[in-house]
Amino acid sequence: MATLRLEITTPEAKAYSEDVDFVLLPGSEGELGVFPNHVPLLTTLQPGELRVRKDGREIALAVGEGFVEIKGDAVSVLTDMALEPEKIDMEAAEKAVQSAKAAMKEDLGKEEVAAVQASLQKALAQLRVKRRQRHHP
Repeated sequence: MATLRLEITTPEAKAYSEDVDFVLLPGSEGELGVFPNHVPLLTTLQPGELRVRKDGREIALAVGEGFVEIKGDAVSVLTDMALEPEKIDMEAAEKAVQSAKAAMKEDLGKEEVAAVQASLQKALAQLRVKRRQRHHP
């Protein structure tokens, strides 16, 4: 069976590099499913849950904003955050959500609102991935 080479890179390190069967990405236009031999594509990545299927198992990572390049049998993701469930601090993510919600009640400029919304989306993505892990050991 054909596979895809998935590479996820953050400013800190290469967060993931594996041959996988399928990738589901949170794209700018909604979820984007990628199988081997996908048409070439360059798109943006939104904060959310990136799911990977490999050898019949599915794993999820919380990802931030970034870019995705698809070239047939390779998917390259450049993002500011990529966390596996084990690396997610649930308490810190919940505090970040509360902090972002409180900040949204303030009189913020356009850029500040965008930054707070991005931080909120990243924290919510972490919580979704962590909670999924709890329900699907």
